[in-house]
Amino acid sequence: MNVHNLGIGNSVLNQFVSELRDIEIQKDAMRFRKNIERIGEILSYELSKTLNYTTKKVTTPLGIKEVSVPDDKIVLCSILRAGLPLHQGVLNYFDHVENAFISAYRKHQDDNDDFDIVVNYLASPSIQDKILILVDPMLATGNTLEVTFEAIKKYGTPKQIHIVSVIGSEQGVAYVDNAFPPNTQLWIAAVDEQLNSKSYIVPGLGDAGDLAFGSKL
Repeated sequence: MNVHNLGIGNSVLNQFVSELRDIEIQKDAMRFRKNIERIGEILSYELSKTLNYTTKKVTTPLGIKEVSVPDDKIVLCSILRAGLPLHQGVLNYFDHVENAFISAYRKHQDDNDDFDIVVNYLASPSIQDKILILVDPMLATGNTLEVTFEAIKKYGTPKQIHIVSVIGSEQGVAYVDNAFPPNTQLWIAAVDEQLNSKSYIVPGLGDAGDLAFGSKL
């Protein structure tokens, strides 16, 4: 797997990530969602450089110009609910893609730290011979992404896979590297060193879904 950790370099991306982590700025849910959306746009721009392009002629009011535009068929799949702002950021740049959504969540057993990933909703077009972009803002253990990929496989075999995340753990990145096909690329804004006993990224930012949309029962 090819890992593109864009947070290593200096760019405005790091400003958006720092605001996501800040416990005071996090109180503004609208800004939290917007920062995730903007990170999705930046990661999408970098991802777009790896796509296939074809030349088309565009007629302007004053003439004709040849322009290179992407021509891959893409399916964008987001993990509900935390993935929605990131999905929108990617969709802002890839506005002609097909869309898929999956509900995958942690189900804890007997109030302990162990959990299973449960999928109870999936809607997707065919992904056969298309580029699949999987969107999940927090790549903690990597289990959710693996379960998502296994579930969506029934819709076909993609020719290439891209994973778009905001923050990941070193453990999660290593897990995905082992669980996904070699033609997978990861686009991520930051990679942190640790997971705590509840498998949350440390220092991370907390629960992205709750911060974006409010606490759940």
